[in-house]
Amino acid sequence: MRLPLIPPSDLTPEQRALYNDMSEGIAANFKGFIAVREDGALVGPWNPWLHEPAFGKASWDLVKALASNPSLPKNVREVAILVTGAHFHSAYELYAHVLVGELRGLSDEKIATIVAGQRPGDLTRQEAIAYDVASALVGGGVLPEIVYNVAVEAFGQHGAAELSYLVGLYCLVSVTLNTFDVPIPEPSK
Repeated sequence: MRLPLIPPSDLTPEQRALYNDMSEGIAANFKGFIAVREDGALVGPWNPWLHEPAFGKASWDLVKALASNPSLPKNVREVAILVTGAHFHSAYELYAHVLVGELRGLSDEKIATIVAGQRPGDLTRQEAIAYDVASALVGGGVLPEIVYNVAVEAFGQHGAAELSYLVGLYCLVSVTLNTFDVPIPEPSK
């Protein structure tokens, strides 16, 4: 890890405001994995965002926008997030969203296949569309017209946009985690 974790007692006023907002959001929306150390320090992407609060606040605002009242089903969102994390080989991202994917009904086999960089054969239609959109976007270039049209047909214009922004957000999250070599947290003893 390239950035030390910041205990709450060491936060600047600018960091404190962001920390409070992120802590509240983590408690409400990010369950099933370790995101806060026992002393209150934030782990995962939240620690790098605290180190650079101007960038961190903008990143966190996008997280909040995509987490509040999503139109896409939870399992569909997790497929897209896992495809993105697998593309970037982002250890913390995969750690967190394998656990979340299980909580949201994805089978271990489905998750393992996605994490291995392959398309599971037993995806639901909506999951398959999310997989195809995320895979095409992280592969680079313009999203193929047919893939875009199928996403709009399945999720509506808003849902297709949400899916695109979700993939973009998790590209940002994965790159942040990889830049600062954020590890999988050690379990409490």
